[in-house]
Amino acid sequence: MQQQIYSNMAGSVWKITVKVGDVIKVGQEVVILESMKMEIPILSEYGGRVKTILIQEADFVNDGDILLELE
Repeated sequence: MQQQIYSNMAGSVWKITVKVGDVIKVGQEVVILESMKMEIPILSEYGGRVKTILIQEADFVNDGDILLELE
């Protein structure tokens, strides 16, 4: 079953901390956003293998945008 990880706020993608094929756990940091000079970690709500990364570093994302897909 495929799961998606969403942004919980608007900001610039400062760093992607996983790559396609990585196995991640619930609560693991997967992306760090930068907003108003603050670094905000995005944590995975699901465990699984990273299937697709839909963003790149320096992209701007909005609240609710899909960042990653897991399988």
